[in-house]
Amino acid sequence: MKPTDSAAPASRLRRLVVPALPAAFVVVAGIALVTGVIRTLSRGEALFPAGTAGWSLAVLTGIIVGHLVALGRDRWWGGTGSGAALALAVVLLYGLMPAVLVSLAVVVLVGAARRHRWRQAMVHGAVDLLGIGAAALCLAALGTVPTVRHPWHPEIWDLTVLPEVLAAAAGYLLVTRALLWCSVLPRNGGLPTITRTAMTRQVLVGVALVGIAPLIAVTAVHAPLLLPMFAVPLIALDSTLWIARARAEEQLRDPLTGLPNRQWLLERTWSALDEAERIGARSALVLIDLDRFRSVNDTLGHLAGDRLLLQIADRLRHALPRGAEAARLGGDEFAVLLPTADSLTSAQRVARNLVAALGSPLDLDGLTLVLEASAGVAVFPDHALDAEGLLRRADVAMYQAKRDRSGVEVYEAKRDGNTPDRLGLLGDLRRALDAGDVELHYQPKVGFDGHVAGLEALVRWVHPDRGRVPPDEFIAIAESSGLMPRLTEYVLETALAQVARWRAMGLEVPVAVNVSPRDVHSPGFAGAVAARLARHRVPPGSLQLEITEHVLLEDPQRAADTLAGLTGHGVKMSLDDFGTGYSSLVHLRRLPVSELKIDRSFVARLAVDNEDAEIVRCTIDLAHSLGLLVVAEGVEDDETWERLRDLGCDAVQGWLVAAAMPPDETTAWLRARGEHGWHRESETAALAAEKAAERPSGQVLN
Repeated sequence: MKPTDSAAPASRLRRLVVPALPAAFVVVAGIALVTGVIRTLSRGEALFPAGTAGWSLAVLTGIIVGHLVALGRDRWWGGTGSGAALALAVVLLYGLMPAVLVSLAVVVLVGAARRHRWRQAMVHGAVDLLGIGAAALCLAALGTVPTVRHPWHPEIWDLTVLPEVLAAAAGYLLVTRALLWCSVLPRNGGLPTITRTAMTRQVLVGVALVGIAPLIAVTAVHAPLLLPMFAVPLIALDSTLWIARARAEEQLRDPLTGLPNRQWLLERTWSALDEAERIGARSALVLIDLDRFRSVNDTLGHLAGDRLLLQIADRLRHALPRGAEAARLGGDEFAVLLPTADSLTSAQRVARNLVAALGSPLDLDGLTLVLEASAGVAVFPDHALDAEGLLRRADVAMYQAKRDRSGVEVYEAKRDGNTPDRLGLLGDLRRALDAGDVELHYQPKVGFDGHVAGLEALVRWVHPDRGRVPPDEFIAIAESSGLMPRLTEYVLETALAQVARWRAMGLEVPVAVNVSPRDVHSPGFAGAVAARLARHRVPPGSLQLEITEHVLLEDPQRAADTLAGLTGHGVKMSLDDFGTGYSSLVHLRRLPVSELKIDRSFVARLAVDNEDAEIVRCTIDLAHSLGLLVVAEGVEDDETWERLRDLGCDAVQGWLVAAAMPPDETTAWLRARGEHGWHRESETAALAAEKAAERPSGQVLN
């Protein structure tokens, strides 16, 4: 059976059964009320006490009703403490029917003041009636059956009356809270924080019932005119309960947007995962982050940023699919919980719809802004079995989407730098850097005249147990873990030491080193590079740093300052992977580069794909118009070489020239080329044949 097979029937069953419970409560309470009225009247007894005590109770009830109407809030999980204390006092003193009338007066009058809440009022009235009935039954079990004609008058109000008071209070609390829990508890399950707060409030109500209700009963017997004064402690009790509720809500709600916060999300996710496991369904968590929102705060100010977040939150609410729930985790980060998800594909589709909704233009005081968003998706039980794990893995996927600028990514363990396997690999990489076990290989770049234009330093790592580790794998681990600056330092130090050795041998060839956006954004990076050049006595022109346009995406100003500092020291800059980004033409004008490298994805099919050929031609023309040299990566055959030469490319790099080689092999390769440079095998063979044809007959070469 698929995980979702049982979800629909279970959901339909809950929709049929749960809403039927409040209606059943109302029916049972109505029957009990009619039966009680008939029995009371048939015995010739009054429904409510007369005289001073009756009128005083009516006035106190009216004050409580006015207080509840003025309060303007709904009764939550069992109403207020004032109504409960008053009803219990009346049931202790006069029995079932007077207490029911007091409760109904409160419920009916408050419900009439809030006409749109009449259904809820009926349910609360029914539950209160059943709770009062339970309290009366508890008293009857102890031999106490008070009525209007024969009120309960203990000779002495001391500890001997405590069993009756405790029994009546316990019966009322247990029945009303249990029934209300079933009827108004959110269908998606309770939250631990809300549950704890609700339990605290019920303890307060219980204390009030035991403490205040007997006092009201005593006062009604001996000084009924003083009964209205009990409005003060009863209203204070209600205020205490509402303050407890408000504080609980504050703990679970974001103060700016009104959305639930991180604590709510985790608790709600736990409850959703329990339900999904019970019915055999999937749950999904979507983590959404706004791209470059910090630039909005920096440019327009934090107040404008807050107003923009309010629009984003409102838009997110309206874009939610049925059953989904949104939360704000902090800053510009939001989360959406899908309590049930049909599949990974459906969860990804929801995430794409949310990202698209957030990406449409926003208006801020007449200024139209377009904010892109990135989202990560993690699914239970495919990716994690607990709320914290699901949130962390959605976060990993979200940052992957942000790095790849793909919009939405689903979590993949192989791209997670925090899995046990990758954490172990990270520790091994750190130790390899400390021990100097990471090597640099060098791949030549040559011009079409055979001149060696330079070398690119490429990092290689042979793990003692795993063998050769692909560079993409361990470099991704370094970037995601914070080890990238250490790796860059190692590569720069090793490359410059090798350049110094080659220069001592008379081999003067520039070397290019790749640096990441994190390196460029590190304070003091330009000065550190200049210090290394000076320490190794290598001229700045012998070093070239290869960057990608992504260095400008996170902090453009800091990146621009760092690159300006590097070029000011005489270090050359090369723009790598050109054509794979989203705004390369714009960034070309802002990056102080002298060389542009066309990505291998365009070069590989140059000879057979006219569109790729046209892209390469336009790129070369554009670069030359800006005064840049052009290097094509991934050149592997003569036909591609010739097409690039015809298009005016300046240099090539790839297996046709040479694969990346260890330092000793690179040294031998450079010496073998000597003054004549590098030539293709076909050209070398043709040149040798031409020279052989020019030699006089019989001449022998020494």
